[in-house]
Amino acid sequence: MGINTFTCDYPCTDVYRGMIFPKPDFDPRNIRIVMISECPPANRSDYFYESGSGAFFQTTQTAFRDAGAVIESYEDLTRMGIYLTTAIKCSKTGYLVSAKTIRECASRFLKPELDQFPDIHIIMCMGDFAIKAVNYIYKEKYGKNPIPAGSTYKIRKQEHIQNGICFLPSYTHTGDSFNIEKVKRQMIAEDIRTALSYLKAH
Repeated sequence: MGINTFTCDYPCTDVYRGMIFPKPDFDPRNIRIVMISECPPANRSDYFYESGSGAFFQTTQTAFRDAGAVIESYEDLTRMGIYLTTAIKCSKTGYLVSAKTIRECASRFLKPELDQFPDIHIIMCMGDFAIKAVNYIYKEKYGKNPIPAGSTYKIRKQEHIQNGICFLPSYTHTGDSFNIEKVKRQMIAEDIRTALSYLKAH
């Protein structure tokens, strides 16, 4: 798996300007689940597909273990038909980013990233950034948000299907909060189990 890195020319003020996102080197037709987290980490070595010892893989591995699925490498996830990415492609300077930043990054980068996978069954939106970004993309395509407004802990229990894709709102499985908020960690595990069960049934 390769990594795309470059400097974005869009004048965002709430993120650092170094972009990073995956560059798949596998058959995109094999991907069934896309898990979209929040944003890249401050250190590139912690990012997806960089290292099995990086923070993003460690928390992802733990989340799947909590869900009853053992993964030892990124290759294990790829074989399962799972692709990992982030809603925005630059690390944030503070705790939040603006809706404008999320919308711009979704339109310019996340949309074509998703479009390369022709047989997505499930999109897991791991956190508010991902929910907002995915809603921007799919409302523009189909005129309706696939994920309704509301608290994540409430809407995650509902079924959200649009144009053959199941959208699962959840919480971010990367970053320091994953190991702090135990209730959210439990819900992430439940949502991963839901995604894997849905995939088996379809």
